[in-house]
Amino acid sequence: MRAIWKGALTFGLVNVPVKVYSATEDHDVSLHQVHAADGGRIRYQRICEIDGEVVPYAEIDKAYDDGERTVVLTSDDFAALPSERSREIEVVEFVPTEQIDLLTLDKAYYLEPDSKSPKAYVLLRQTLEQTDRTAIVRFALRQKTRLAALRVRGDVLVLQTLLWADEVREASFPVLDEPVKISSKELELSASLVDSFSSNFDPTEFTDEYQQELRTLIEAKLEKGDAFDTAETFGEKTDASGGEVIDLMEALRASVEKSRAARAGSGKTDAGKKDAAADTKPAAAKKKPAKKKAS
Repeated sequence: MRAIWKGALTFGLVNVPVKVYSATEDHDVSLHQVHAADGGRIRYQRICEIDGEVVPYAEIDKAYDDGERTVVLTSDDFAALPSERSREIEVVEFVPTEQIDLLTLDKAYYLEPDSKSPKAYVLLRQTLEQTDRTAIVRFALRQKTRLAALRVRGDVLVLQTLLWADEVREASFPVLDEPVKISSKELELSASLVDSFSSNFDPTEFTDEYQQELRTLIEAKLEKGDAFDTAETFGEKTDASGGEVIDLMEALRASVEKSRAARAGSGKTDAGKKDAAADTKPAAAKKKPAKKKAS
């Protein structure tokens, strides 16, 4: 990995030099546009509307237009901003981890200690772990002030940028304003369905099926060209669309039975679920073995 930013993580008078790395990467197949008629590559050019000339990136600046006036901002102008010059990731507060709304989480970055001694880095990591707190930090990156959550992942500090409050839309759906009656039987069946799907989450068990199918499609077309047959490659198309559920109770019953049958066939038994659930119980909730009476 290559560091994208270097600076210092600060809280109070403590200074922790760090390097910042992107924690995620895109695995999508790279595609480009072509002319359907002859396969010619479609390319986009940056053309000046005044002289009609193609403009190289090095000669492009940005501008703001308020409708009456225009001001041009150069790269030097952006670099002169105090926030852009700062190389600090400032801790502004420590909050209970459960207060972080998952909806606001954005891009994730790894922080690597950038000093001969990682003591301050490890101290902050262990403090976050022991207090079950998440640090809210503020910093500037790529011409934007960022708010982020600093948390622990394994032995590494992770910086996850947060959306600003005004970037999250309010959900307003009139249909949910009307009262809905849910029977105890419907709730019982729904809970049973949830239980039948219960498991411990392992992200490595899941794959991006669309990208796999896209790669299969590309390989098939490279090999067979115009003789490519969709049905031969992917099988016959089935109608997976479904309309609105009319009989909710019947749909719940059928779903529970189908899920249980699928789990039985894959070897995921109820006993296995109970073991998984037991692993998640706090130690205080587990019964201690009874002491043997002295003979």
